[in-house]
Amino acid sequence: MQAQPGAGPLAGLKVLELGQLIAGPFAAKTLADFGAEVIKVEAPDGGDPLRKWRLLKDGTSVWWQVQSRNKRSLALDLKDAAAQDIVRKLAAECDVLVENFRPGAMEGWGLGPELLIAANPRLIVLRISGYGQTGPYRDRPGFGVVAEAMSGLRHLTGEPGRVPVRVGVSIGDTLAALHGVIGILLALQHRHASVSPEAPQGRGQVIDVALYEAVFNCMESLLPEYSAFGAVRGPAGSALPGIAPSNAYACSDGYALIAGNGDSIFKRLMAAIGRADLAADPALADNTGRVARVAEIDATIGQWTVGRTVDEVLAVLDKAAVPAGRIYTVADIATDPHYSARGMLAQVTMDDGSTLAVPGVVPKLSLTPGGQRRNAPSLGQDSDAVLREVGLSEAQIQALKDRGVVA
Repeated sequence: MQAQPGAGPLAGLKVLELGQLIAGPFAAKTLADFGAEVIKVEAPDGGDPLRKWRLLKDGTSVWWQVQSRNKRSLALDLKDAAAQDIVRKLAAECDVLVENFRPGAMEGWGLGPELLIAANPRLIVLRISGYGQTGPYRDRPGFGVVAEAMSGLRHLTGEPGRVPVRVGVSIGDTLAALHGVIGILLALQHRHASVSPEAPQGRGQVIDVALYEAVFNCMESLLPEYSAFGAVRGPAGSALPGIAPSNAYACSDGYALIAGNGDSIFKRLMAAIGRADLAADPALADNTGRVARVAEIDATIGQWTVGRTVDEVLAVLDKAAVPAGRIYTVADIATDPHYSARGMLAQVTMDDGSTLAVPGVVPKLSLTPGGQRRNAPSLGQDSDAVLREVGLSEAQIQALKDRGVVA
């Protein structure tokens, strides 16, 4: 089911997106999913590179249909002075500006946040970069994979003694985007709270999100363990270090993930696999004791799973109320009844009449849910309309097109 135009808790919020690829656009996409009007500025000569990333349908990435749904496209050359003036006009009317260029790029175009906020004191500016706007590394180019390495995440992935591996998706960019959305919502609350007779429209501010910091913020006890004990956590493969038992166990036709690491859950797990002796062992009554004997416990569970199919293992453990699951491929996801029941397998109708499955909207709000109001735009699809809205005449728009500043 698609949301109605203008619906959502952020209806009425106007967002200007100047970023490209993943982090900035994902943040703006999240706002758009919940009703914000997002004007995406992209280069006239090809647009956002994401349009051509991974698998293409009719010349355009199907990823684009997810990342840019609910947005309007303004094709504008930011290096041109006339284009920069248009951005200033748009920023003067917007609530939020999102950018993920290298630090200094916006200032070089005369679009630094200080100038934009001076013209529109209620403007909130989200800046996402590899290393943040300050510090000795600020000028280095930073992509998500580099941030994942710097945060400590890449050191933990993979099997011990083997090359650290990528998580499999652009997790650094996505985490930065989500932190950026949190920052925007906090800044909107502050803007609302700062309304006063002296400042009747409230105050905007700058949000500085570094890719590596967003990942580092999710690294749990990594730093305090090093601070307190000098412990340097390393890769542990499929196991959950220091918490037992929790691992992937080989079955006759695949793997089952089993998380039996709660005290009562462990007892139910051992009873379910026919090891009541281990369930009753006082030395295994808490996590500390189980961690000391994790190799023995993992071997015991593995001996039970290896002669059974994944379905058989999950049936037994589900009955025993032990958290367990299969390792899904996207083919599993696409046919899973729970995904479907939760609205996570959304079907959208493309402009050519074909249908495409895309992820549904999260989080789920009971009164003001998000949804898809329009498909991802073609390059410059909304250029004329947006430029008219900021006061440009047809002759001015055509002159910019003739110079290649607008498409």
